[in-house]
Amino acid sequence: MKITYSIIAPIYNELDNLPELYRRIKDVMDSSGEPWELILVDDGSTDGSTDRIRELAKQDERVRPVIFARNFGHQIAITAGWDYSRGEAVVIIDADLQDPPEVILDLAKKWKEGYEVVYAVRAEREGETWFKKFTAAMFYRIIYRITDVKIPVDTGDFRLMDRKVVDVLKQMRERHRFPRGMSAWVGFKQIGVEYKRAARLSGVTKYPFRKMLLLALNAITSFSYFPLQVATFFGFVSAGIAILAIPVVVYLRMAGIPQFTGQATTLIAVLFLGGVQLISLGILGEYIGRLYDEAKGRPLYIVRDAPESKNENEGG
Repeated sequence: MKITYSIIAPIYNELDNLPELYRRIKDVMDSSGEPWELILVDDGSTDGSTDRIRELAKQDERVRPVIFARNFGHQIAITAGWDYSRGEAVVIIDADLQDPPEVILDLAKKWKEGYEVVYAVRAEREGETWFKKFTAAMFYRIIYRITDVKIPVDTGDFRLMDRKVVDVLKQMRERHRFPRGMSAWVGFKQIGVEYKRAARLSGVTKYPFRKMLLLALNAITSFSYFPLQVATFFGFVSAGIAILAIPVVVYLRMAGIPQFTGQATTLIAVLFLGGVQLISLGILGEYIGRLYDEAKGRPLYIVRDAPESKNENEGG
């Protein structure tokens, strides 16, 4: 039977959310009257989510479990979902139910109108602190302004993509992944649908501030040379300051001003230039480290248990 919709939900310690996630997705997708599958990618859960996923798969053959050998991360779990999906339309959704499954039908409506990527835009965000909302808003706007790809603001991974888009994305096997940027990079006909993001049903967020910083760094280095350009800019600025300061310092010392007769200015200049150099080396190290990871050629993920049917050329 040809599958119309593939719903991908990465799972990491979401034991309490799984029953409600399945129930709501089942109710929504059954109402569509079209064949669907739910791909639950267990990203190394330790709270019993793995067993619950297997139970759901036994109860409903439309639930397809993909069990990782260990935790590989949210972005890699999405990639595995792409690899195992069979639907003509592929939806990514979070397991915490902050992304309401009912919105899938709104995304599908736009897909049927001819759009190939339909992303959900967060018009409202319930249950989040002002700091979380502020940092999220800053993150999206900074990414939008400095990356080479115009990633829509206030969007997450919650989106629907046509099969032809997913087939292109599966060919992109870079290790440091940013799916929402990748789906913007491939192009195709895209549109946004606004929705109200709900509060988390239970449990704690899997993206604290530290992980958000890492995600931002990953997004910037994956889609922009801006950090390298900043390092170059600081190099020119520091060199320009040094050139302009030479005649000024010579004049002031000849004039006998005591503040310029010691080693204080020299030490300040050395510390400033040293700081610029270390920052520049750190930025270069981030890019070189990514090249090193790519050169090792390891699989993106290792599966302990997964459905047998998987298309060709979809290795981990």
